[in-house]
Amino acid sequence: MRGQKGIILKQKTKTKSMIDTKSKLVLKILKNECKDGSYKIIEIADIISSLPRHYKMDSDTIKNILNYLERQDLISIKYDDDDVYCVAIMPYGFEIIENEKNLSKRSFTVEKKNNFMMIILTFFSSLIGTILGIIICYLIIKM
Repeated sequence: MRGQKGIILKQKTKTKSMIDTKSKLVLKILKNECKDGSYKIIEIADIISSLPRHYKMDSDTIKNILNYLERQDLISIKYDDDDVYCVAIMPYGFEIIENEKNLSKRSFTVEKKNNFMMIILTFFSSLIGTILGIIICYLIIKM
């Protein structure tokens, strides 16, 4: 994109970032804490206690995840002091979470449709197999 006097302005484009399950989980916890997108002071111990039992992590792992989320422009860290962070979720972070919700809803409807088609296909396949089996038995008995 060109600005005035032929200076090329950088256009910031977001690509779909692939974040792992633990990072998404931490992002969801932060979303629950920072509902309106404003900065909120959060202790790492609170994040750890909010995690499901099978995703338990130590404070160093949480710090690494928070730094990763900040580098991806999903959250903004105003300051960090030992195990206390002042964080806000950026609009792109909210977008990632909303896209995941929509994707899971869409995948459920697609899976439901695929299950219905599988039932129909199974029914007709067994019907054709039964008819062919009856015909073969009839021909064998006739001989």
